[in-house]
Order: sequence, then structure tokens, then C-alpha cells
Amino acid sequence: MPRKIIIDTDPGQDDAVAILLALASPEIEVLGITAIAGNVPLTLTERNARQIVELSGRDIPVYAGCDAPLMRKLVTAEHVHGKTGLDGIELPEPATALKGRDGVDFIIDTLRREPAGSVTLVPIGPLTNIAAAFARAPDIVGRVAQIVLMGGAYFEVGNVTPAAEFNIYVDPEAAAQVFSSGTDIVVMPLDVTHKALTSAEWIADLRKLGTRAGEAVASWTDFFERFDKEKYGSKGAPLHDPCTIAWLIRPEIFSGRRINVEIETEGKFTTGMTVADWWGVSGREKNALFIRDIDRDAFFDLLLERIATLP
Repeated sequence: MPRKIIIDTDPGQDDAVAILLALASPEIEVLGITAIAGNVPLTLTERNARQIVELSGRDIPVYAGCDAPLMRKLVTAEHVHGKTGLDGIELPEPATALKGRDGVDFIIDTLRREPAGSVTLVPIGPLTNIAAAFARAPDIVGRVAQIVLMGGAYFEVGNVTPAAEFNIYVDPEAAAQVFSSGTDIVVMPLDVTHKALTSAEWIADLRKLGTRAGEAVASWTDFFERFDKEKYGSKGAPLHDPCTIAWLIRPEIFSGRRINVEIETEGKFTTGMTVADWWGVSGREKNALFIRDIDRDAFFDLLLERIATLP
């Protein structure tokens, strides 16, 4: 039986690759995609999500969720992802309409409709939609099978401030609510995603596919890796968000440990920090599987294999 998921996303080139990987994988059934403001504003992320779905050739509903964090002004990342969030290749305007229903309500209604413990939430942007759903409908919290998210860091510290990773920093209050919810959480932090670096050879292999999807992923990667190469001095760009989907498909290519993770919401210099108790010194209850390592070659082989099946 395919694993039922809802992807909560703020596309973003790496979000796009994650969505394509999910839609190309028979192990996964995407029930819907909920857009959130993050990398770019909501009007762009919901449009981008529809463009990605149409690129895949699949028919998956897209819903618009929250357009701002719970308590803060929105911070975006056009300096990384470009003015549209999907700079690098121009895609056609989406022909498929955005679903009229609110994305948060879609999450709530889906978790109530499906059997308890059968739906996994995959947030790969700020956690506002998930926190809003939990606050609006506390009865759904116990019905979530698992949350597999991209966000945070420990050994790699921050990428938007010295202490904070972008997804958590944008809405730390939402992140704090999710991490304290008692749900089973798997975290893909910068500690592992910074090991999932693209290569010139892999990008060339994408282009050799001769497909729209292969060319799109190659072009997106060409665009956003310029930022990471300059910032980190790396030879490629980290594909952060696809790590969540890869973990659902092949968890054996990842390793980590169960630890306690708390979210800093009040620090003068550390707001948005994931306080990850890797060494177990706090005595606090373990609430997340925190991933640290990845078989990089197996990851990129999986991506290429699945993208090759798309038009």
C-alpha cells in the first residue's frame, strides 16, 4: 500500500524537486499539496506548486494556506530562489485552478476523513499551516501517522542567522507548537541536507534524459547552486527538501538518533534556533528522530531514477 502524505510547501527549487520525486514514486500517494508563504509570498508559492504538478503530468489538488507566520512579519528568500521562487526556467502559466478550500481546512478534513494513523504530513517550508491546523482542530493531532519535515540544524548551526535555519526562523512559534505536539517527528536538518550536494555530472545526466522534467530540475539546480557555491565554497548545491521524500521511500540511506528538540522563540541572537539535545544532556523527553547522515550517491541515484519516469 502506498504511504498517504500531504506535502506542505513553499516552492522553491528544492521544494519542486521534492514534489516531483513524490509524484514519481509508487510508494507514495500524495493526497494534496498545501502552499505556505516562505521562500516567496503565498501568491507565488501556490502558483509554483500548480506549475510543478502540471510539469509532472499528474492531477493533484493544490490548496493555499497561511500567507504569514502566526505572530511575525514574513521573511522571504528571493536572494536564493529568485523573484518567482522557481527562477532558472520559465514554465507555462498553470492551467489548473487553485482549489477554493483553505489549505489548513484541507489538512484538518483529510486527517479526520482518513483512518487514524494513515496520513503523514511532509512540511518542507515554515510550519505555519501545520501549527494552525493543530490549533484549530486539536483532535487531529493524534490522527497524524508522522511528520517528516525539513528544517533546523545543530552541527551546521544557521543559514539565515548564525543560529537559525530558514524554515524554522520564518515562524518559530509555529515550529515550537509542532515540536511540542507529541506527534512522531522526523527532522531533516542542514546537518544532513548539506551532505546532499549536487554535482556537474548529475546535472548533465538529468539533461541527457531529454525530458521536460529533467531539463527543469537541471535548470533549477544551475540557478540556485550559485548561491550555495558562493556562500559555502561548495562544489554543488544542497537539495534540502527532497531528503524528506527520499526518507519515506528509502529510510535505510539515512541515519540519525532520537533526541529532544526545542525551538527558541525569545533569544536575542538565537530566535528560530533548533536546540537539539544531540548528547542527551538536558534530561528532556526525546521528541524527534534527528537525521545527520546520508548515503549521498544512493540519494542522487534515486532522484535520477524517479525523475527519468516523468514526462
